[in-house]
Amino acid sequence: MNEKLKDVILKLTRAIPDEPYLRIMYRIVTGKKLNLKPPVTYNEKLQWLKLHYRNDEFTKMVDKYEVRNFIKSRVGSKYLIPLLGVWDSPDEINFELLPEKFVLKCTHDCHGLAICKDKSSFDYEKAMKDLKLALSRNYYYQGREWPYKNVKPRVICEKYMEDSTDLQLIDYKVFNFNGLPKIIQVDFDRFSEHKRKFFDTEWNCLDISFHIPSDRSKTIVKPNKLGEMLELAKVLSKGFPHLRTDFYIVNNNIYVGEMTFFHGNGMGVWTPESFDEEMGGWMDLMEVSGGKIK
Repeated sequence: MNEKLKDVILKLTRAIPDEPYLRIMYRIVTGKKLNLKPPVTYNEKLQWLKLHYRNDEFTKMVDKYEVRNFIKSRVGSKYLIPLLGVWDSPDEINFELLPEKFVLKCTHDCHGLAICKDKSSFDYEKAMKDLKLALSRNYYYQGREWPYKNVKPRVICEKYMEDSTDLQLIDYKVFNFNGLPKIIQVDFDRFSEHKRKFFDTEWNCLDISFHIPSDRSKTIVKPNKLGEMLELAKVLSKGFPHLRTDFYIVNNNIYVGEMTFFHGNGMGVWTPESFDEEMGGWMDLMEVSGGKIK
């Protein structure tokens, strides 16, 4: 969708309350009616959580700068990607002080991103334009993921992480339900032909896909840090009905990438469709609903 048109649509729909907005969007995106009484599937339960589950800590957990304190307090600072700077505006960045390679990210969304692999060929003008556009948007209004509503928009710079054995980092996304890891989504070739595969916690390949087809021909070696990664996922997700924790393994060291409460905005297409309901069965909402789903 054209970015200007997208902004116009989001501005026009801001006045719509969360529940009717989500019902409309759920129907448009999935082609299904949103069932909330009670929610059964994974996607339905994520929509229920958007509407009924509030925790002030969530805003800091989705903030790419503030979440560093949460990670440090739960598992320690050694799992943090080195931070090179934080600014309220891209105009404040002194690029001369940055290393040859770096990554710029907006703190408040999942789109504001600029990766520099070589300063001599880096498109500074485009990076500044993209970051400023991202900073002008409140990510909450797109999917009504309320934790993002009050995140302070800023830009952080992180070290460009490279593994001596791989050209591209593999992104391990661990899906945790009530503090227990259940499946792992592995993303690779992110900047060429984005592909992914799914595994259970024993590293058995699962015959499922999400949005894009899974590449079953690609061999993803079981990481030797899998056990440690899953333990970290347990500690980070403890106390939450659902949390996706993302990791990188760089030169045999684990780093936490980010965490999210609403994978795919809770409107993702799972194949087979039955897996959406199977995942929903892993998520217990009784405690956060006070024993009764509204």
